[in-house]
Amino acid sequence: MRDHAHPPVDTAFLQQVLEDFGVPRGGVVIVHSSLSAFGNVTGGGRTVVEALLACLGDTGTLVVPTFTPQISDPHPHDGESSGRPGDSLRSQVPLFHRATPTLMGAVPNAVLADVRHRRSTHPQASVAAIGPHAEAITADHPLAYALGKQSPFERMYELGAHILLLGVGHNRNTFLHYAESLTPRHRTKLRRFPCENAGKRAWMEVPDVGDDNGRFFPQVGADADAAGLIRHQTIASAPCQLMASVPFVDFTKKRLDALLADAEQMALR
Repeated sequence: MRDHAHPPVDTAFLQQVLEDFGVPRGGVVIVHSSLSAFGNVTGGGRTVVEALLACLGDTGTLVVPTFTPQISDPHPHDGESSGRPGDSLRSQVPLFHRATPTLMGAVPNAVLADVRHRRSTHPQASVAAIGPHAEAITADHPLAYALGKQSPFERMYELGAHILLLGVGHNRNTFLHYAESLTPRHRTKLRRFPCENAGKRAWMEVPDVGDDNGRFFPQVGADADAAGLIRHQTIASAPCQLMASVPFVDFTKKRLDALLADAEQMALR
């Protein structure tokens, strides 16, 4: 094993330390990341992507969230009648295209810059992937429950994917939304975004599992860690976590169900 104490943060170092960490060669890995958490990375987000792809090998598949929250109604409670205050801002919201930049950071945008990537078509919750499973993971992304059943997250779960958190915590772990969507008491929200329908621009409203906003996800992640489901490694200055999605989702689904049931009982008192 290499000495990781004084590394140049480059492709060779990252590949080696990710292999040492246990990123599975030939596996499916979804990566949530903060490039700035590493410190100075030679080559930026592209270096991280190259290291991950080298670690996964030709039979592995890299997945990243490429969410586009900028494609949303700036005044979702304002109504759509002519003359409403939100109309002018609403008209400036672009339609989603496969080339739309994501706000998820440098690593996902580096994946989008790679000509090999495939990207799902959800206007707000797309994912992008490179590798032999990329097409299957990104195809037919449902508009409703974009993070739930029949979504790319369910396909990754079925493929036995691993979840890799690079410099971020469980508040950025999208698989927790998938786990919550499987519970009977899951929280919900409405997504609103423009789309093209029969050649005309229109607004669509669909349900999805709700936002956590730090209420349960950090605790559930800590509980999964205490149960021995998560590996830890500091890479450069970035705290990182690696977990297999199947045992992680199965565990966190039960914990979230219990926490949501408790919250429901408290609300009734």
